Amino acid sequence: MPEAAADTVVLQAPRCAGYPEITELRSRDPHAIGRALAARRRRPSFLPADGRLMLIAADHPARGALAAQGRPTAMASRTEMLDRLRTALARPGVDGLLATADIAEDLLLLGALEDKVVVASMNRGGLAGSAFELDDRMTGYDVAGVVEARFDAAKMLNRIDLDDPGTVAMLETSGRAITELARAGVVAMLEPFMSRRVDGAVVNDLSPDGVIKSVHIAQGLGATSAFTWLKLPVVAEMERVMDATTLPTLLLGGDPTDSPEETYDSWSAALALPAVRGLVVGRTLLYPPDDDVAAAVDTAVSLVH
Repeated sequence: MPEAAADTVVLQAPRCAGYPEITELRSRDPHAIGRALAARRRRPSFLPADGRLMLIAADHPARGALAAQGRPTAMASRTEMLDRLRTALARPGVDGLLATADIAEDLLLLGALEDKVVVASMNRGGLAGSAFELDDRMTGYDVAGVVEARFDAAKMLNRIDLDDPGTVAMLETSGRAITELARAGVVAMLEPFMSRRVDGAVVNDLSPDGVIKSVHIAQGLGATSAFTWLKLPVVAEMERVMDATTLPTLLLGGDPTDSPEETYDSWSAALALPAVRGLVVGRTLLYPPDDDVAAAVDTAVSLVH
């Protein structure tokens, strides 16, 4: 092979073998994360050949939401969560990750994001259970950070409370981000809900009509919808829900109370709809009732691919 030109820079991706090394690298060489992002192998396209995506979600802790499967502090241990994420991401058919910067960068340094789709989580300001929970400010990634990291998409939570004047600020900010992402050729993934407070707690309207209304509001945000995708819950009458949009849509897993078999059956039925392009699932697969992450992920992959 011909020798590289003298001015060619070969990027060496930092790689950590374990969690103590991550802390050491972060403390001594924070620029290593930027080098690892620049050197990361990206997939040639956002969608695989079959046009469907299986993504693992890991952005709940940034909103202070640590519960899973009825355990209030299930996600309290970062190293245990990373273990589960690495197991999930290594399973055949898993296309990538949705996460905040702290988690994405840990997995990056561990080498778990090579050839994976990465979706950056943007607005995490509405902390779970807080008086300001519906104030979904952009406290995670911004558009420039997503573009600089060379990630494939950015996700926004769009909780719409018609009794809360602050909702319009979220809509304006999201619309601006969608426009800027589209201009950079990056997918904007929107997760809309009609929401309200009941006895002080935020409750999402998961009726078909509620989800349909949220879809129409969300898909009208931004100066273009060319790069807009939706991330929607699986609810009753999904065929009618999906008739509300022509945008490609991923189904969110949430933290279901049904048995795993009932959950998988509901996903399977919804995945058969034409506009549905896959799953984005976190707690359901990372913290299954039997703690077998690999088996739970493999089941979900079999439904998608």
